[in-house]
Amino acid sequence: MAAQGTQSQTPGDEPEQPGSGAGQTGRAVALARLLHRECSHLLQLFKEKESFFENYTPDGGRIVSLSTDSEEPSTEEQVLRLHSALRQCLGLIHCVILKEEEEWGELEGDYESMRKNVHQRLQYLLHTTKALMETEETILEVTPDHQCTEEVDGSSGLFALKMWTFRVLVELVHWADHAANTLYKLHSETEEKDPN
Repeated sequence: MAAQGTQSQTPGDEPEQPGSGAGQTGRAVALARLLHRECSHLLQLFKEKESFFENYTPDGGRIVSLSTDSEEPSTEEQVLRLHSALRQCLGLIHCVILKEEEEWGELEGDYESMRKNVHQRLQYLLHTTKALMETEETILEVTPDHQCTEEVDGSSGLFALKMWTFRVLVELVHWADHAANTLYKLHSETEEKDPN
């Protein structure tokens, strides 16, 4: 950790106080937005690598789905649900990595580098949402919530793997965008409560 000097600070450039809600939520929003950009870029790299998917739209619903209540959940409840969805997403990208490396070995291209970045960024976002929301009553896990033992979408074969991978990447883009929006809502509410 760097030592803090006695340099003069311009307004708005002050270091965040440890535990400052607005600072933590602001960083979470920035992280989710970065994850969304990286997920979108990863999907684009996949489409460039697998040209069949360039104009393809997958059928079916979401891979990651959460139960919904009849009433609108509070923002905090939305973030807790988001955390659960992100755990499922982490499990899915983990499976993609395992299955692709099993099929093609460890490659070192742009797609593989971005895939690794997305995996790490998603882990970091999970730790961030855990830090924001965990209390003595609410214990949050950050491990992947998906078993990578079944066949992809009930099918086997190379094309089925590519199709499933595409669906997972589309899912990651969706949930990263959802994360950015939900965390921004939490950030706005936190700033209203604690304008400092």
